[in-house]
Amino acid sequence: MTERQTGGAVRGPGRPREERVTGAVLDAVVGLVTEQGIGAVTMDVVAARAGVSKPAIYRRWPTKQDLIIAAAETRIGPLSVPDLGDFRAELRFVLTARLEAYLLPGSDRLLAGLIGASADAGAARGQYAEYTERITSETRRVLERGIARGDVAPDTDVRAAATLVAAPLLFRLIGELELPDTRFVDALVDLVTRAVGSAG
Repeated sequence: MTERQTGGAVRGPGRPREERVTGAVLDAVVGLVTEQGIGAVTMDVVAARAGVSKPAIYRRWPTKQDLIIAAAETRIGPLSVPDLGDFRAELRFVLTARLEAYLLPGSDRLLAGLIGASADAGAARGQYAEYTERITSETRRVLERGIARGDVAPDTDVRAAATLVAAPLLFRLIGELELPDTRFVDALVDLVTRAVGSAG
């Protein structure tokens, strides 16, 4: 009995080690981008910084784009928005959560690099599209919940409205090279609510 317990303790469960490797690698990517930009990210450099082997990285992320998307998702990933009983409140929840993520050091470089990589001729655009679908999925759910509740117009184009919610903060950060703030969030909440709110 003692030997079995000892043997199990030495071997240990696989999941914690997997999580440690994954965390170390993605932290290394975010750190490199924050300090030096997306061009600093190579499998060799990431492996050395994370203290893992290149095969361990390739098993999880076959391409550099996979790796960068995964790192971006640690900053800007899917949300879970509680039912607050009001579209405006839920919209503010989404935009405030995104604002906090965008203001973290390196988020601007990480997102700019990811968008640039997705536009390259040889990039696998499907992976980036899947990522954007994941990160806007909760906004679409909030809009659909608003339609069902009656505080979002029933004829709202949910996909277009989700883009309307997602794009301004990102463009302020990447396109206009300006940090968004809570006043900008307030303005967006007003604008989007007026655009899709139910007249009833």
